[in-house]
Amino acid sequence: MPVWPEGARTDYLQRQTATARNIRGGRVIERAFGGLNYQIEHHLFPTMPVCCLKKAKPIVEQYCREHGLAYAETGLVESYSAVLRHLAEVTNPSRQ
Repeated sequence: MPVWPEGARTDYLQRQTATARNIRGGRVIERAFGGLNYQIEHHLFPTMPVCCLKKAKPIVEQYCREHGLAYAETGLVESYSAVLRHLAEVTNPSRQ
């Protein structure tokens, strides 16, 4: 996910949508993640009850599409793979 340099000017909506991703997977993933597989919606509306995040998803997704904002959604395996690749990259001693 993107990281902005210190002092970069971004608004709340842009930061929350660009630095989070939702996890696809249906009821099993939803149950395992306690509904927080809707990470974008959770970051935008942290006090929203978990049961409402799924209902907010299509609204947020459409808004992002209409306004050219990032909206990332991926599968569970792809998400964990990306995290592990990033961790391997930043912990590689040859890079330091």
